[in-house]
Amino acid sequence: MTRAPRRQAVWVLVPPRALLLDLAGPLEVLRRANIEQSALQFDVRYFAARAHVTSSIGLVLGAFEPLPGAPPADAWLVLGGSTDTVAFAPDPGDAAVDRDERALVEWLRRHVRDAHRVISICSGALLAARAGLLDGYACTTHHACCAELAAIAPAARVHENRLYVEDRTRLSSAGVTAGTDLLLHLVARECGPAVAAAIARHLVVYLRRSGSDPQLSPWLQGRNHLHPVVHRAQDAVAADPARAWSLAALAHVANASPRHLSRLFNEHAGMSLPDYVNRLRVALAAELLGHTRLDMERVAERSGFASARQLRRAWSRTHATSPRGARASPE
Repeated sequence: MTRAPRRQAVWVLVPPRALLLDLAGPLEVLRRANIEQSALQFDVRYFAARAHVTSSIGLVLGAFEPLPGAPPADAWLVLGGSTDTVAFAPDPGDAAVDRDERALVEWLRRHVRDAHRVISICSGALLAARAGLLDGYACTTHHACCAELAAIAPAARVHENRLYVEDRTRLSSAGVTAGTDLLLHLVARECGPAVAAAIARHLVVYLRRSGSDPQLSPWLQGRNHLHPVVHRAQDAVAADPARAWSLAALAHVANASPRHLSRLFNEHAGMSLPDYVNRLRVALAAELLGHTRLDMERVAERSGFASARQLRRAWSRTHATSPRGARASPE
């Protein structure tokens, strides 16, 4: 019998002059997540202070639900950012914008508790801060808003130069497209890194991670950078870790000389290319150990190692326990 999927409520709170990409990018990640897998389905609803909102580019968004009562205890609350003015269409005016923002802030202050997961995109962190939701938490926002965020929420710890910051139930991203990175991070944790990687490929974005995370999935380590040459090499290795990758082969994929690729990889990924390849091979071996009954030699072979001894040696560099500790117990 097919198991019913888990459901995750996602409430999106849309501010006046909403920055359209703050909504479209992260929510497209969730849309694709519902397509790529069926174990967890995201149920998204949109709320605003008024039924129609003029977005940053003048496109009018409509049919919003009015601000509701208290959200479910396990709901994700997404706060998008906004712009100072609207382009290509009449601006709603500062008085109307201020009124609608106050309504959103008051709703947040009244209904959101520490246990709720609050996800702010770009300048959406300012709304969360005005409601007191970031006091005592680490957070970030668009680089142009960091000083304002620190002034609004002096009890918060504002981090600059981060793609995103996660501190318990408060998650915040930097400007615009970093919201997509943040949602990919959440999907990787909730649905698995393979799902997040498939979504990133579909959206033609790089799968990056925030350097503030204390424990990174091996599949995503070293991706917190913007260099396309290094990302091309990393994408190739991630797609087939067991392949006998040579520096020359990866340099060809990345469209760079071997020497240049080695230098760029160390600089931007924070590790050498052989180290990166071995980390992914160890991660693949861990998955095989956890989900198959293959013996150690077969696991080593399928994950790209010449022998079980070589696997154990690479494993010991990143794990305190032996590979056999990753073997799932028989049911």
